[in-house]
Amino acid sequence: MNRATAKHLIEGYYRQLTQGCGNGDCTNEFCASHGDFQPLDNNSAAAKALEMFKINAKLCPRPSKSESDPSRPGSSADERMSDIDLSSAKEDFSDVHYLTENNVCTILSFCEEEGDYSALIRVIGRVFSSSEALMKSFRKDEPNATELVDSWTPTGVDKDEEQSEQSSETTRASSSTASPDESPKEDHGPCEVTVDIDAVRRVYDRLLTIDQLEASLVNALVYLTPNMVLDLDYLDVYETTPDYLNIFVIVMENGNLHSPEYLEVALPQFCKAMSKLPVTALARLSRLWSTYGLPHIRRMMETFQQLITYTVVSNEYNAQNLVNDDDTVVAATQCLKVVFYANILGGDVDVEHNDEDEDDSESDELSLHELLGEERLYKKGPRIDPLERALGVRTIDSIRPLIPFEDFVNESVNDVVEMDKDFTFFKVNAETKFSFQSCPFILSVITKNQGLYYDNRIRMYSERRLTALYSMVQGQQPNPYLKLKVRRDHIIDDALVRLEMISMENPSDLKKQLFVEFEGEQGVDEGGVSKEFFLLVLEEIFNLDIGMFTYDSDTKLFWFNSSSLETEAQYTLIGIVLGLAIYNNCILDVHFPMVVYRKLLGKKGTYLDLSDSHPALYQSLKGLLEYTGNVEEDMALTFQISHTDLFGNPILYDLKEQGDQIPVTKENRQEFVDLYAEYILNKGVERQFRAFKKGFLMVTSESPLKYLFRPEEVELLICGSPKLDFEALEKTTEYDGGYTKDSQIIKDFWETIHLFAEEQKRLFLQFTTGTDRAPVGGLGKLKMIIAKNGSDTDRLPTSHTCFNALLLPEYSSKEKLKERLLKAITYAKGFGML
Repeated sequence: MNRATAKHLIEGYYRQLTQGCGNGDCTNEFCASHGDFQPLDNNSAAAKALEMFKINAKLCPRPSKSESDPSRPGSSADERMSDIDLSSAKEDFSDVHYLTENNVCTILSFCEEEGDYSALIRVIGRVFSSSEALMKSFRKDEPNATELVDSWTPTGVDKDEEQSEQSSETTRASSSTASPDESPKEDHGPCEVTVDIDAVRRVYDRLLTIDQLEASLVNALVYLTPNMVLDLDYLDVYETTPDYLNIFVIVMENGNLHSPEYLEVALPQFCKAMSKLPVTALARLSRLWSTYGLPHIRRMMETFQQLITYTVVSNEYNAQNLVNDDDTVVAATQCLKVVFYANILGGDVDVEHNDEDEDDSESDELSLHELLGEERLYKKGPRIDPLERALGVRTIDSIRPLIPFEDFVNESVNDVVEMDKDFTFFKVNAETKFSFQSCPFILSVITKNQGLYYDNRIRMYSERRLTALYSMVQGQQPNPYLKLKVRRDHIIDDALVRLEMISMENPSDLKKQLFVEFEGEQGVDEGGVSKEFFLLVLEEIFNLDIGMFTYDSDTKLFWFNSSSLETEAQYTLIGIVLGLAIYNNCILDVHFPMVVYRKLLGKKGTYLDLSDSHPALYQSLKGLLEYTGNVEEDMALTFQISHTDLFGNPILYDLKEQGDQIPVTKENRQEFVDLYAEYILNKGVERQFRAFKKGFLMVTSESPLKYLFRPEEVELLICGSPKLDFEALEKTTEYDGGYTKDSQIIKDFWETIHLFAEEQKRLFLQFTTGTDRAPVGGLGKLKMIIAKNGSDTDRLPTSHTCFNALLLPEYSSKEKLKERLLKAITYAKGFGML
């Protein structure tokens, strides 16, 4: 069956579904003239016509022209969907086979004069429902658009037609051999397409003001997209015709794609077709869209976000019916990824200043996983997204995106995604199942933290199994935990020695679950003792008397001391502690500038990072760059800088060889600023930070951390949320032992807590949970329990920090409650058995 015949049949089915055959006694259930037929809207009729064509459904005899109603011009299906029977009319524009701005304006002017848009509706419907016609439309080289080489065969074309087209193609190609640069398969630049974008936008601006055209555009897209899916799936049409991308460029300029008319059928099918494009095509789209500017990128983002949200809220998902299996949500998310990278490319990007990746050598334990058939579960996961690789840009390269990353998070998806299943797809079935962790921009940090939690726990269980196997083989006592026994008064020495031995002898032990024991104390570590351990270690390490870090009283941030006398092992310990905190889901009270987390994820510090870490220096260097006077004479700077060491002695450093002889001028001041920042943030602390990062990677090297989280999210994982919302905590707190939210002492308790000062609130959190920081997502995510601990007494409240449980006696008065509680949180220290 050739293309014309197939098109004629589909139109016949469409006419039969919308108008019927005219036979009042028709028995065809797929005919509008059948007595029990339920009327269909245009969208549903178009989709149904395609289905009937595929199954070769019954087609009623077509009524003769004398039976049709000539008084209704433009109302028949032929007039709406094609120009087959209109060639006799001069004003039907049946000779328009593709669109240009000129011919659209001509047809529009004619229709406005006639007061009837039927001709324009027919032309728009005909062109927008044909991939071949749409691909030729709105060319930058409009006069030559009719000479486009048809180097592909649309779905449904028979062999005779294909051979005929190939023959004509050969003729056209042979006529252009004298100009080899004019090849049918053009090698477009990274952002180039043959579409005149401005012309397309001007045309849409006029067309979208005509209400009658909306249905034609929707129906055309419904008709067009299934064939596009087949073309891309089975014919690899983009490989032979890169200009096939023009279709997606033109359609996405429609500013009404987010409207309800498109959300049901047209846009989901279009997203499915777009998701079938090869990575090279998606990269071209992303680069092109990155040049559009903020309003257009936001419109496209909101279009795909609206489709995702509309689909999610219109369906019910559970463990058996996963959102991961919803083709519309998956396709729209993949399309949103293209916009996400366009958003990065369109903003401020730094693709340079990257730290060289450490060699990720496989450990001995991995071979045992292979022997156990578990290598797929414990593999390191996808390193680089294919689209990311094609574009040569990563999320961490973004300095300032056009649209904040938070706007790409879809809360509807986060509410329904089953992270345990999604994690399995991400780690094991990535080739056959879609995982939202492959598009982490759509997930909130809370949801991604759940995925990281599953990854960490599975690795812990893996290490336990390996330990059990080794102990069986070697006849030794199994040690399934990372056990640290420390003395409170010598916590750094004890922890350093133990962790240093582990890191040298068996680094994989760092991936076991942490179990801390304080010498001379009875506390059993179910999480609370570990929190206390981290707190004490950090208090000791960040003590300014030790000199490992410098402290800025204005920013309240720490930075590496370039002249520290401590060994690299001390900095490695800090890195291990940060890694263990993430790995064991503990919150730390750490105050580093954001550049530390950027460097941990593979970037080097730059001049812009100084605004956070060294604001005074940043302002000075910014003033130098903006100075309009004579830099050399007025500033009297050279490429030699000075700073003070641990004891306050000045240290001179040449940014360039013989820097003291090189004056800073207007021409070289940017180089001076860059070298200054490079020294402060990278070279000057290279020894300290290299050891620190080494310790961090000992724990997190096989984690998907750097592929799921941005630097600010890593800070949130380590440090928690600084905002303390005790109203949210009150709403989520549970009660036990006879207490309820309506108990008088519970009411007194919350009234007392809400009146506490900020410092007292932090002390209460420290006493109850082991940390004074809120977890990722805020205090509302903290499951605290308040349990009754006897009747009125002089005993102080106690807590189980492992379980975030407060044991509160039923005090006789509000004043006594406040006095006992303040004393407990102020002087609490140590662990015991209750």
